[in-house]
Amino acid sequence: MSHRKRLSVVLITRNEAELLPDCLASVSWADEIVVLDAGSVDETRHIAAQAGARVFQSTDWPGFGIQRQRAQAYASGDYILMLDADERVTPPLRQAIQDVLQHPDPNAVYSCARRNLFLGRFMRHSGWYPDRVVRLYARERYRYNALPVHESLATGDADVVALTGDLQHLTFRDLPAFQRKQLHYAEAWARERHRQGRKCGLFAIISHTSGAFFKTWLLRAGFLDGKQGWLLAVVNAQYTFNKYATLWALSHTVRGNDQ
Repeated sequence: MSHRKRLSVVLITRNEAELLPDCLASVSWADEIVVLDAGSVDETRHIAAQAGARVFQSTDWPGFGIQRQRAQAYASGDYILMLDADERVTPPLRQAIQDVLQHPDPNAVYSCARRNLFLGRFMRHSGWYPDRVVRLYARERYRYNALPVHESLATGDADVVALTGDLQHLTFRDLPAFQRKQLHYAEAWARERHRQGRKCGLFAIISHTSGAFFKTWLLRAGFLDGKQGWLLAVVNAQYTFNKYATLWALSHTVRGNDQ
């Protein structure tokens, strides 16, 4: 009979005082909570400490992948559940995680279905559900890659097992704040591609932008999500435009400086 494995919930934070309490409450049953904070100027660290988390600080920002791996290094549990402050573990997902800890498979990693909030509605289509992400895994076997954005867990040939239950994701609560966040991601994406020598032309900007809208609205059945589905299609198109337009601008800025 296998012994129950210990679980470490790991978060990276920066100025998450508004969202963090509910996130931590949803995983208060974990054996350990580790928070690595990147220079918050609000009550984030205090809130985490009051909730019983082990709180650490970093003085620089190396990108999401490296930061997650740094945070994982502070954990001591057999298994890691990697979360963001705007996520909440629902009771059915908690039960599924606890079942894994009772009957672990070290050759497997586990994915959670995220229910993403968009302008007051948890989306069921538009490519936003089930939006599975690998978040539960054996600490000593798996690591995050070093990408600055859109980081992922290096799972190798591990089996990916889908957990029951949902991970609520309060990703889109404020339109301007979300757009600022998307613009940051788009710039980081473009700068990384520019560093790799990638370029794009006007046609690529137009085709990728229009393609992002129609993929969300039609292929991913965004029209079934009502007004929010149409708005999300526009937001996705805008994000895609920002990515490729920034990449185009970076290439032409360098060319202009060389003249």
